[in-house]
Amino acid sequence: SVDIISAIEFDKSGDHLATGDRGGRVVLFERTDVRDEHANRRELERQDVPITRHPEFRYKTEFQSHEPEFDYLKSLEIEEKINKIKWCQTANNALFLLSTNDKTIKYWKVQEKKVKQVSVMALDTSRTVGDGTTSRASTSTSEPPLPNGGCSKKSDSLNSDLLFPPGGYPSLRLPVVTSQDVNLVARCRRVYAHAHDYHINSISNNSDGETFISADDLRINLWNLEINSQSFNIVDVKPTNMEDLTEVITCAEFHPTHCNTLAYSSSKGSIRLIDLRQSALCDNHSKIFEEHEAPGARSFFTEIIASISDVKFSRDGRYLLSRDYMTLKLWDLNMDSGPVSTFQVHEHLRPRLCDLYENDSIFDKFECCLSGDGLHVATGSYGNLFRVFGSTPGSMEVTTLEASRNPMRRQIANPTRPTRGTLTSMTRGVRRGERLCLSIDSVFFAVLFFT
Repeated sequence: SVDIISAIEFDKSGDHLATGDRGGRVVLFERTDVRDEHANRRELERQDVPITRHPEFRYKTEFQSHEPEFDYLKSLEIEEKINKIKWCQTANNALFLLSTNDKTIKYWKVQEKKVKQVSVMALDTSRTVGDGTTSRASTSTSEPPLPNGGCSKKSDSLNSDLLFPPGGYPSLRLPVVTSQDVNLVARCRRVYAHAHDYHINSISNNSDGETFISADDLRINLWNLEINSQSFNIVDVKPTNMEDLTEVITCAEFHPTHCNTLAYSSSKGSIRLIDLRQSALCDNHSKIFEEHEAPGARSFFTEIIASISDVKFSRDGRYLLSRDYMTLKLWDLNMDSGPVSTFQVHEHLRPRLCDLYENDSIFDKFECCLSGDGLHVATGSYGNLFRVFGSTPGSMEVTTLEASRNPMRRQIANPTRPTRGTLTSMTRGVRRGERLCLSIDSVFFAVLFFT
């Protein structure tokens, strides 16, 4: 179904929510609960005061972001499904956001427009003037007209055939504004296309408010928001011989405060931190974060489940959260020897990895996120469940919740067995036997978490 949500994103304030679906549509929601409660919510949470009212969002507007396309050079159908949405900085009470499908990125501006309705200027010609004759706004003559609009009778004055009453026409009304309606209008400001040979898996805004990156399996490009005619390739992992390809890029993210720093993850389970000040083409990383395997622990599925599907920076930029198939890992940017915390998401599935491999569930992709205060991390799982972990040192807090329409979500004691979801086109890089297979059709799970 085209109504299935494929991307979801809060803005930095948490007051607006954007969702994208498989039909290429973007729907915006606006927070409606009391502003004072919103401002004091974090303080109430710290004081362990129960909050009876949950955040509420109402429909704001929607627009068609992408349409189905066809690449005639490659004989490839490009579906309209929204892969990622990112909010940009607001200006002049307008909302700005980026949306992308597999090949094309679009920059949208959503702004309120006032629609003015005016009364129609009317003149009632049935009214008569003081001498009893009917006033006319056009000349009249009994003589037949001459060719080319000529007239045989010359008039000394324009008013010779126009009769105006002393007080003017009482029925003549000038246009006046009778009402004002406010409509939200979405306008596409820029289209960034023809820069990726492979499917775009992530986009990320820079903290400078002027640039952003887009990443596919093998390349990361840097764009300026105001220039859509060119981009700069800053990361390229494509080998000279494609048979030598051993890993692909799975996600890329800009640092929240340092405009020169970004991180990208790979299908081998590593995260590379690069500095744009070092060189134009960032082939060499400044840091690499990866967890070394224990001797004798490697198996056929080790590299498959180590593939990272999502990375997120904490709000202060100190920590980096990564999600692979089995775990969440929290990394300290100042310590690249290993993760500071590892959270087991569904460890009960480890004995069934062979079955998950046979039905392709092992290639499912999950997203992750951190709470605004950095005290909790969350990610999705199977059966409409998502798990929330306490991220503070020594915390044993683990909560499993069910995503449902009921705002009072119930906690789940035991996670259910995985079920196959809806197939979407997310690129995966996996090792089947002795060769690397680049293909699509893996399940994408988005998690909705408070900011």
